[in-house]
Amino acid sequence: MHPQQELPKAPIAGVKNLVAVGSGKGGVGKTTVSVNLSIALARLGRKVGLLDADVYGPNVPTMMGTRENPVGNADRIRPIEKFGVKLMSMGFLSPGDKPLVWRGPMLHNVIQQFLRNVEWGDLDYLIIDLPPGTGDVSLSLVQNALISGAIVVTTPSDVSLEDARKAVNMFVQVRVPILGMVENMSYLIAPGSGERIDVFGQGGGKKTAEQMNIPFLGELALDPDVRIGGDSGAPVTTRAGEDKHAVPFLELAKRVDHAVGALKQTGPTVTIED
Repeated sequence: MHPQQELPKAPIAGVKNLVAVGSGKGGVGKTTVSVNLSIALARLGRKVGLLDADVYGPNVPTMMGTRENPVGNADRIRPIEKFGVKLMSMGFLSPGDKPLVWRGPMLHNVIQQFLRNVEWGDLDYLIIDLPPGTGDVSLSLVQNALISGAIVVTTPSDVSLEDARKAVNMFVQVRVPILGMVENMSYLIAPGSGERIDVFGQGGGKKTAEQMNIPFLGELALDPDVRIGGDSGAPVTTRAGEDKHAVPFLELAKRVDHAVGALKQTGPTVTIED
């Protein structure tokens, strides 16, 4: 398999870096990573936006604790702002339990509107929370936007890693640089004893990243506080100080910030697998 011919990709006015967060499958905590990474980057002093491109399962409004309706201005949409992050999501436009039953062309159009008709302003980062897998929405977005780099989220399990490899290869195939792989739900710290329990296996994410010659951005624990924060609309990264539950995401944000800077200097080095 060889990379496809590169097509012209237009940047987003005012946005310095577009970072796509993807996964080969659902259920690995991709949106949790996207939300907390965005807030953590804002805490580092960066200007950040978060685009919830997971149109079939837009969970960003719940995790960010807001259900405001975006305000339109002529042909422009003003994003919602929460925790220092500018937000746009289908969940703001189609709230509640009603499913979104749209086909490919309609999804392509709404994603393009979210990218180019939202008043993002000047941003250091626009984090894009992609749908799981390698379907139409993800392909449409990465083929038409100038993505600075992609992050692939996985768990240590063999099933998740198998699909994560496909996600990596998709990004490379459409010439999107890989910032690295994040292993989420890496382990559980047992209450009371403090024992580390490797619920889904151990070390698979790091090993896979090494095999694919991409950076490994670190492990994130299976942490009840992270889940509670997301469900309640108060992500752990909003906590003041060096909260132990927030620190791993703050460290991840520093690695991503460094990786984006390094990638601009050296360029992508990943070769797609046969």
